[in-house]
Amino acid sequence: MISVAEAFTHLEALIPCMEHETVPLRAAHGRVLAADVTAQRAQPPFDGSAMDGYAMRSADARPGATAKVIGESQAGSRFAGRVGAGEAVRIFTGAPVPEGTDRIVLQEDVDRDGDQITLRDSLDQGPHIRRKGIDFDIGSILTAPRVITPRLIGLLGAMNVAHVTVARRPVIGLIATGDELVMPGETPGPDQIVSSNSLALAALIEAAGAVPRILPIARDTRDSTIAALKLAQDCDMVVTIGGASVGDHDLVASSGKEIGLTLDFYKIAMRPGKPLMAGRLNNTPMLGLPGNPVSAMICAELFLIPLIHASLGLPFAPRDRQTAKLGAALPANGPREHYMRARLTGTTVSPMSNQDSSLLSILSEANALIVRPPHDPAQPAGAPVQIIGL
Repeated sequence: MISVAEAFTHLEALIPCMEHETVPLRAAHGRVLAADVTAQRAQPPFDGSAMDGYAMRSADARPGATAKVIGESQAGSRFAGRVGAGEAVRIFTGAPVPEGTDRIVLQEDVDRDGDQITLRDSLDQGPHIRRKGIDFDIGSILTAPRVITPRLIGLLGAMNVAHVTVARRPVIGLIATGDELVMPGETPGPDQIVSSNSLALAALIEAAGAVPRILPIARDTRDSTIAALKLAQDCDMVVTIGGASVGDHDLVASSGKEIGLTLDFYKIAMRPGKPLMAGRLNNTPMLGLPGNPVSAMICAELFLIPLIHASLGLPFAPRDRQTAKLGAALPANGPREHYMRARLTGTTVSPMSNQDSSLLSILSEANALIVRPPHDPAQPAGAPVQIIGL
């Protein structure tokens, strides 16, 4: 049995490397940028007005001054001439600043009579001009890798980038194991349960940026387990659920070895999630999650998500931890690292009253995990603890 930190080190060698593909910007949300992007256009592409008003020379912009309005500049239609002394151009927000001007006088600081304006005493300092390229210039580089968010799509669009190079989403084969399982919507027998793990993990995998492929349930026979594993060998990663313990019907490791499974580790000093294993099914990375629903989800949060992120080119790193104050006292911890379901409110985190690893209702209400080191002594309410957000 190895520590969580040791298991994480072993997993780094299993990271699959995804090839790259080009997609339209409209389809890039949530993908991982795999190649640097160069701006094809400056933002703004010209000196533009930040306000509605009148474009003038600063030398003419003084209280009581008058000027003749010789034209108009609006977004998408600039004033084509040059503005001289004693002249002004009516201008609107976002419009190009006319040649010869370097100041926008606010419309509320002006009295207009026909084509003549008089500047009021309330005249401010200006200049109310957004200079060309103050956001980014032609040739500015947006570096990879990074997740493409809606905000980043806005930036890329403004750079006049229509297509981006991204990492291909890894396909992850999900295999639930056990005679006791039926799929949601089927009618369970008197001794069966619904296989909710597959759907929960599929949602987690999609949220992390990969593509889940739910494969047929592997029944508790050698032939069924081998058949299910063979179906997953064209995936980029295989994730089994259950069948990784030491019971007579836990067949993943023993059956997998017959078709090329090699294990890097088996069993981790953590709770929940002790019967976790990892290795390769021939050339395909494999992660064997516990069958207990809470154990499976917590192990996926801790190990599968970082694997997916790393396969997409993002840094391989443990889940981020924060510090919070305990909302209730905790007894001493045992020899295994404990990930306790908890509720974080502000800066205070309170453990759920029941930590049984089969309780999905408790997991669904939790928004954080309290991380207890091995042999952590009893902690009073208010003590600082490490947490991982869910």
